[in-house]
Amino acid sequence: MLSAIHLFKKYGTLTVVNDVSLTVATGEIVSIVGPSGAGKSTLLHIMGGLDKPNQGKVLINNIDFLLLPSKKEAKFRNSNIGFVFQFHHLLPEFSAIENVCIPLWIKGLSKKEASVQAADMLSIVGLGSKLENKPSELSGGEQQRVAIARALVTKPAVVMTDEPSGNLDSANANSIHHLFLELRNKFNQTFIIVTHNDHLAQMTDRTFTMQDGKVVDEKKN
Repeated sequence: MLSAIHLFKKYGTLTVVNDVSLTVATGEIVSIVGPSGAGKSTLLHIMGGLDKPNQGKVLINNIDFLLLPSKKEAKFRNSNIGFVFQFHHLLPEFSAIENVCIPLWIKGLSKKEASVQAADMLSIVGLGSKLENKPSELSGGEQQRVAIARALVTKPAVVMTDEPSGNLDSANANSIHHLFLELRNKFNQTFIIVTHNDHLAQMTDRTFTMQDGKVVDEKKN
């Protein structure tokens, strides 16, 4: 479903991603691990279209979307790629349901249609009773569940997550990890997860280990 082919990324003389190729199948959960500075987040950002490689390409469902004109690329990304970061990036003045509606509004859905789909997704992640709560009225784990609902609401081909449980205590982190597995089972959802959490990495189908910009190991879990 996703193919990264001979990706290179340099910042000045520093090569941050050095000839990385990998493939991810539909419904697969893969993790990318390695020390800080190994290039994990940069690789994720390139595969998600948030950054451009100096060389190489990324295919999602056989579309080389990084070559699309900027407006078409943004539209493709909004429809096909969900993002969850360590910091949830929720808009503080918006309720949970409004935060989840945002990618649907961008997609052109009416407020009514978007609200129905957002409410459904919030119920699926366990927040059906918190639709109108602002982020400040939610716990850290609940805020991350809103971010996950927002990433999933457009039914993307792949959800890319960068340290999704990095800011959570162990109980909330474990709960989020199991939520990814439930969402995969329910939707056949594909996830690519950058993490320092060994427990989370072991729960995924495959783990890629990066070091000095290269994938140095790949193993099935």
